[in-house]
This record gives sequence, C-alpha cells and structure tokens, in this order.
Amino acid sequence: MVENPNLVEHLAHWGINIANLEKTEKSMLELELELNTKSNEWAAMQESGVKLKPIYGPGYTGMENMGNSCYLNSVIQMLFRTPDFINKYYEGADGIFDKATGNVDPAEDFNVQMAKLGHGLLSGKYSQPPPPESNEGPPGICPQMFKTLVGKGHPEFSTKKQQDVQEFMLHLLTLLERNNKTQINPGECFKFKIEERFQCGTSKKVKYLTRPEVILPLLIPMDAAVNKEEVAAYEARKSEAEAQGKRLESDAIVRPKIKLFSCLELFTQSEVINNFYSSAVNGNVQARKTTRLATFPDYLAIQLKKFMLREDWVPIKLDVSIEMPDILDVSMLRGDGPQPEEELLPEPEVKPPVPVMDEAVLTELENMGFPPESCKRAVFHTGNTGLESATAWMMEHITDSDFSDPFVPPGTESIGFTPNTDALNTIIGMGFTQDQATKALKATDNNVERAMDWIFSHQDELESSSVASPPPPEFRDGDGSK
Repeated sequence: MVENPNLVEHLAHWGINIANLEKTEKSMLELELELNTKSNEWAAMQESGVKLKPIYGPGYTGMENMGNSCYLNSVIQMLFRTPDFINKYYEGADGIFDKATGNVDPAEDFNVQMAKLGHGLLSGKYSQPPPPESNEGPPGICPQMFKTLVGKGHPEFSTKKQQDVQEFMLHLLTLLERNNKTQINPGECFKFKIEERFQCGTSKKVKYLTRPEVILPLLIPMDAAVNKEEVAAYEARKSEAEAQGKRLESDAIVRPKIKLFSCLELFTQSEVINNFYSSAVNGNVQARKTTRLATFPDYLAIQLKKFMLREDWVPIKLDVSIEMPDILDVSMLRGDGPQPEEELLPEPEVKPPVPVMDEAVLTELENMGFPPESCKRAVFHTGNTGLESATAWMMEHITDSDFSDPFVPPGTESIGFTPNTDALNTIIGMGFTQDQATKALKATDNNVERAMDWIFSHQDELESSSVASPPPPEFRDGDGSK
C-alpha cells in the first residue's frame, strides 16, 4: 500500500475537492436502520396504533435513549431479568457498595455501576405513576455513567453511534468476567461448550474439539419458509407496482416466515472441510465437520445471522420473520463425545506443512479492512480459489466468535506451539517474562511487532496469568428441554 502525503493537492489538480465530498456508501448499521424504517418494523415492535395500559413498579423501569443507545438498553433489560444478575447486582447491591473502597472512584468501579443499574431497574423507585394532571410519562433511568465506563477505550462503544447488540453483549460479558475473577460471575449462566467432530474422509477416524461460547449463531434457511406462495404473490404485486412507478404500503409487506426449529436443523447439518490435515494419513484430505453443544446453559442466547451478499456483492439484511415457539426442546443438539465404535485420529508425530496461501488475495482482503487472521481463514477455507469466493466466505462468517483469532489450519489444533527463538529472546530482552513472550508470539504467529502490540493491548490478561494460572472453565449443564 502506498501513502500519498500530497493527495489533497494532486486530487485538486483534477478538480476534486475533498472538503466538499460526502460519504455515499452505507454501513451495515445504516442499512439495517433503513430497512427497519422502510419495512415498518419499528412500528410493529412499538405496537403503533394500539392503546396500551402503562404498568409500574419493580422490574418495569424504562431506560432513556442516550443517543443511539437502544443496543445497550435492550441488553441490560434482558440481563436483569435473569436470577443470576438479580442476585448479584440487586439483592447483593448493598454488599457491593459496602466493599467499594475510597481509593477507587465509584464512576470507575464496574461492579458498583452494575449494582447501581440493578437498583435503578428493579427497586421500583424510578417506575412510579405520574401525577394525574401530568402529561409526562415515567422518568425511567439514564445510565450515562455506566455507558461511559463500559465504552471507555473501545473504538465503537465509546461513541454515540448505533451498534450491534451481539457485539455489545460479548463485550459486556468479557467485562463481567474480567471484573469477577475471584467472585461469582453472573455471566456464567450464558456460557456453554461447543463440540466439533471432524471425520477424516480417507481413514474414517475422528477427532473431537471443544471451545467455550456464550452466544449461538444460527444461519437462516430461506428455502424453509412456510409461506412461499404468499411471498411469491407479494413479490409479483410489488414488481407490478414498481413497473407502474408506484409503491406498496408498508403494512402490505409479506415476509417469509421461517420456524426457529428450521434454523436449528440447519445448524445440526454436517459440512465439508477441504484441506483438513489428517494425522492418520499424514496429509490434507476432505473431512466432514459436525457441530453440537457439549453442555446446555441456563439461558441460550441465539444470534440470527440476517446479513448476506447479493449476486452483485452488495450486503443486504434478510427481511424475514422468525417464528419463536413458547417452548423449545433443543436436546437434539446434544453432543455425546467419542463413541465406543469410533477410532480417534492419532496425535501427529510431525508438524504438517504450512498451507500455501495466495498473497495477492490476502493483501486485497486486508486492504478491505478485514483482520489478517480472518483473511487467512477465508483464503484457506475457499482453497485459494480467488478474491470473490474469499469475500463471500468473509461475509458468511463475519460474526463467528473466532473470526479474528489466530488462524490454525483444521486438524493441527493439538500440535504444540514452538516460539521462534530469536523472536522470543527479543521480547524477553525488553523486560517481559518467557511465559508472556511465548503467549504473545503464539497469538500472533511468531511475529515480533504484532506480539509487542498484543502484549500492550492485553496487559490485564498477562498480569493475571503471571499471578496464578486460571482454573479451567466450568460449565452449567441442563437437559435442553426448557
């Protein structure tokens, strides 16, 4: 990439005035807001046109919009409906306030701010009926101090822009874990273990891997719509109206209706993994991957992945209606681990060859703004077939929890990491311990410069690991029938 320090002057030569230019490309969030407005989705959620009876009291306290803060408000309202958060930050609020030391500013104390939120939402103090002669609604609460604290240092959540609910929930659960290392973490009620089963297509031997998650992402199978005929008729009416220069009313929209169970069925289907390293044949083969849940959390948070690419590569949001049942049995998602009749893949005796990746495609993807590790994933999983297929893979997997994690080729996860000796000595020479240097190099594929950046951006993690090794994560486990 070439930087031009005189770009403004050079463009001015061609009559282009940067100061007068305006952004024309819309972001994902802008596209989502536009769709919600056009499709009358907001009015539907607000039950517009319906006379509702206001209710007051504990648990019915509203939150003010602090400027595009609906993502924060919705997550907080949801969390404080769960017993874990009620017990920790409402019923235990007095204990948290008593333990708060004078050395820490309450505005900077995460647990104090969470307890303050719990009291505000659940005490009923801020959900009182207004005087009969008043036209004002209930005041609710305005957690500006909390918003400032949780957004501090974050490039997105520190702004007043609209944000993604799933991303904020992950961010908040990370803060909960960081601030409750020696205490009860209410976020544990969402944590579960994913089980991935790989079967070598040549030897038929299998390998099992597990990882922790807090949100289950689900793709939406559009072909599973239960009202295909109604949707087709609506699309025909819409096309006819557009041909006449007219536009149908928003209340005439017919959305594809898809059952949540269909999304779960799609999740259970196996997928083909190319270039899987099989230690049984000491080479890359085609394998099948099946994903299940090894544990069931108290509350299963689900993310419906509504974004996809059109044929012209324009990102769009699926305008669909997902039918949510009152009772959902997800016991069919249970993973049972290795079975008696299965033969496990042996531990690799030699390190597999490093996969060859198209550097030109990697560069193009990075220039688009994608993280380097996710670029490697896209090129690898699309078999070096070009920029188009890699970009499509990116858009399909952009919300994966490991999207930006260090890339490890499938089948090589159990192979031990060996840090580069020169890189290790360089970082140790800067005053860091060998364990810290090794951890940073492992996270950045033995790149010294990236390892140094990683160290400075993970100070809390390194400091905690230098005191004591964290205990293995624990998972609650239910039967999946409620």
